[in-house]
Amino acid sequence: MPMERLTMKKVREVLRLKYECHLSNRKIALSCDISRECVRDYLRRVTEAKLTWPLPLDVNDDERLGAYLFPPASATKGKPHYPDWRWVHQELKKKGVTRSLLWDEYRSQQVESISYSQFCDLYRRFQQTLDVTMRQTHKAGEKLFIDYSGMKVPWIDPDSGEIFEAEIFVATLGASNYTFAEATASQKMPDWIASHVRAFEFFGGVPELLIPDNLKSGVTKAHRYEPTLNTTYEDMAHHYGTAIVPARPVEPQDKAKVEAAVKHVEQTILAKLRHHTFTSLHEINEAIKPLLDALNEKPFQKMPGSRQSDFEAIDKPAMKALPSYRYEYAEWKKVRAGVDYHVALNFHYYSVPYHYTKKELDLRVTATVVQCFYQNKMIAMHRRDDRKGHTTVTEHMPKAHQAQAEWTPERLLRWATQNGEKTHQLIQAMIEAKVHPQQAFRACLGVMRLGKQYGTDRLEKAAQRALELGSLSYKSMESMLKNGLDKLPLPSDSVSLLTPPIAHDNLRGADYYH
Repeated sequence: MPMERLTMKKVREVLRLKYECHLSNRKIALSCDISRECVRDYLRRVTEAKLTWPLPLDVNDDERLGAYLFPPASATKGKPHYPDWRWVHQELKKKGVTRSLLWDEYRSQQVESISYSQFCDLYRRFQQTLDVTMRQTHKAGEKLFIDYSGMKVPWIDPDSGEIFEAEIFVATLGASNYTFAEATASQKMPDWIASHVRAFEFFGGVPELLIPDNLKSGVTKAHRYEPTLNTTYEDMAHHYGTAIVPARPVEPQDKAKVEAAVKHVEQTILAKLRHHTFTSLHEINEAIKPLLDALNEKPFQKMPGSRQSDFEAIDKPAMKALPSYRYEYAEWKKVRAGVDYHVALNFHYYSVPYHYTKKELDLRVTATVVQCFYQNKMIAMHRRDDRKGHTTVTEHMPKAHQAQAEWTPERLLRWATQNGEKTHQLIQAMIEAKVHPQQAFRACLGVMRLGKQYGTDRLEKAAQRALELGSLSYKSMESMLKNGLDKLPLPSDSVSLLTPPIAHDNLRGADYYH
């Protein structure tokens, strides 16, 4: 059976959606952009490998997981009474409810009943009497459709007088049409993710699937069959235990639900606010709230109930519970560890275990933490620091470097003071000459070794000469001591001793003024 090549990242996503989100193979295939045959084959391999979810720690890296799932080939083997079609339409939105089940229930209660084919045909005719956007039957708690409105709401900064335009984020549930809307500063990734978080809290739960339009913040590269999702968006979905299935480009039926919701928001909310003058995003959202409540509570024209009542009866009971804590916004970056086993982020350098030198890593960056991953395995975590400098964990260093890392500027200066005043001044000048003190440590340790080799007195004299000449380096000190230059008079002493008194007939001398 042909097997599509899956990256380990996609493999883990299939496992998560199956065993954590409990999605069908068809939905997993849609979310991961692979065939159902591939999903079945992979799940079979998981069963044969006797793996569980979450994965055991000993197979948490990509290489071992691949070895378990893809071993070498040698290792693997009167008149009928018709149903209430409105009631049928509502029941079909509930989880597990099918037309066959409803037909069985209907037939058991009626002496004269219609056949299953008639049941389905008559229901299809009923659907045609509904609005286009209501004909699709969406399962309870299954899909949340997401998009931005084409209309924007202007607001004025009272301090600068500058005019801004607020974006309007809209999210609507498939089964009940229950809608969330809010104003944001932009459509950029931080606002996009924050709006999702507030939408989940507004609904009080999480749907099985997120159906965004192909917005750049959510979909890095739009494609009919294999869209590339933004890593931060995927990270947020993992936190809430949901899956992302972007709407297909140029497929209006995929976006009909949210486009109708956007239209209702524009007509019943934004149009009513067109003459208002706002001075902040908060003011806009405060004005939206009561109008949004009115939209959700407005009775349907061709169906009983409202968005609010359908949400309480259908979607809310079927949605997943919110996690115990909010998602903390995180950005992902591709980096490569340098030869000094550090990775760079905004001019600050964070250490990773030295054997990952020159390897490509993934950084997960939040407001407080920087996490380093290699093949989906976290190898280092640091507190975020936006200042220029280094954050180094001793255990990440080779043994030879660990011994050097025990030194600090304070310890070096204490040693230099014990050797002599000029040595202290030299070590302090060498440290201050570098952008980061650690950059001078190796040279300072070299100067310390020179003291052991040549003695403290000679080192002090060499330090005095180096300060006077401005030669603040280990090599300069080594050269002076090796060639005995520390035993010669200092340049300043030589000038005062060798320069004779100036004698000239035009000089009057001190006696002239008596």
